[in-house]
Amino acid sequence: MSHRIVVVGGGAGGLELATRLGRKLGRAGKADITLVDAQMTHIWKPLLHEVAAGALSVPDNEVNFLAQAKWNHFNFQLGRLCGIDRSRREIRLAPIVDDKGAEIVAERTICYDTLVIAVGSNTNDFGTPGAAEHCVFLDTTRQAERFHRQLLQHYMTAHALRSSDSQVSIAIVGAGATGVELAAELRHTATKLVNYGLDGIQPTNMRITLVEAGSRILPALSERVSRSALEGLRRIGVEVLTATRVKQVRADALVTDDGRVIPASLKVWAAGIRASEFLRDMDGLEANRLNQLVVGATLQTTIDENIFAFGDCAACPRGDGTAALVPPRAQAAHQQAALLAKSLVGQVNGKAPLRFRYQDFGSLVSLSRFDAVGELMGNLLGDVNLSGWLARTFYVSLYRMHQVALYGSLRAMFCIAGDYIKRRRSPWLKLH
Repeated sequence: MSHRIVVVGGGAGGLELATRLGRKLGRAGKADITLVDAQMTHIWKPLLHEVAAGALSVPDNEVNFLAQAKWNHFNFQLGRLCGIDRSRREIRLAPIVDDKGAEIVAERTICYDTLVIAVGSNTNDFGTPGAAEHCVFLDTTRQAERFHRQLLQHYMTAHALRSSDSQVSIAIVGAGATGVELAAELRHTATKLVNYGLDGIQPTNMRITLVEAGSRILPALSERVSRSALEGLRRIGVEVLTATRVKQVRADALVTDDGRVIPASLKVWAAGIRASEFLRDMDGLEANRLNQLVVGATLQTTIDENIFAFGDCAACPRGDGTAALVPPRAQAAHQQAALLAKSLVGQVNGKAPLRFRYQDFGSLVSLSRFDAVGELMGNLLGDVNLSGWLARTFYVSLYRMHQVALYGSLRAMFCIAGDYIKRRRSPWLKLH
């Protein structure tokens, strides 16, 4: 019987891993590769802020798991992980229900010899009262599209009433990359919507407030990049509040620790992450306070060497001799997927797992069509700070690298050409 490898989670890392393993092991019949995900399609998570602002159409940029599996010699199973039986080496998938709640597929199990968990993370609202009820999170395409519909409703209402003084106020909690990029993208959206005739709300009447509990925005990046991004946001009319902690979210506003009320008809929570709660009950696997599975340098869980975890759902040492953990970034998941693919191919051939060492190549943040800022690290010129069109070019290349990993160089080039053509024949924004 072929070695059975089950990858749970079709995010950037999980899908790249299944694709690599399918090409290396599945095609040769050396292993049976199965990818499990609760959705039928994949979209690169760093793009969700563009979906929310209407700058990106989901159908044009999603990957169908069944088609990807067919092309790359692995299997796909629709389902949501709900349990693990380590003694029997099998996972349990929750029942699948239709839109009306009727069960269409009963709970089932899938056996494995090697299990890889890559289920990503969710936004952490830190238990803030009202956040779950009144804020939109950007963890899934459905949530991003929900925000986009709410934004369009404001514009369509103002357009129908022929009002020229209507306003929309948007508050974004969390000034990490997602919050900063969303704020800039929304400012660009405000201009484009007026250009398409929805002039009931003028760009100056879209009030965007970015709220950060820390002392500066983009705390994971250098102070120089943070200052550059702050200047860019203020230049395009985004109000930025730092050292401001939200203690309550109301239907119409945010309330801060010092009693300030920030009016907002639309609210996005983009502060902090944590892994899914169910990972704390995975048959004794060790998890930390953020529900991340604790793994060693080989990405194997501390309790079971047959179970690996990586990406945002794993607490992984950086491999540099310090106690620091790998940051929850797309580049980290990409590096881990590449190493784990080699490691599992070696394991099937009787070799020991490889050890992971994280290499920080820097980070780039897009300010929509206005600008981009960031830093590249470990290149021939040392650490380099970037801004403007060059930073924007490098930023776009990150997504293209993901496409190359999934499709190969030739098909990725066709994707790039197709995107260029679509931009010339389609609206710049999704208007429905």
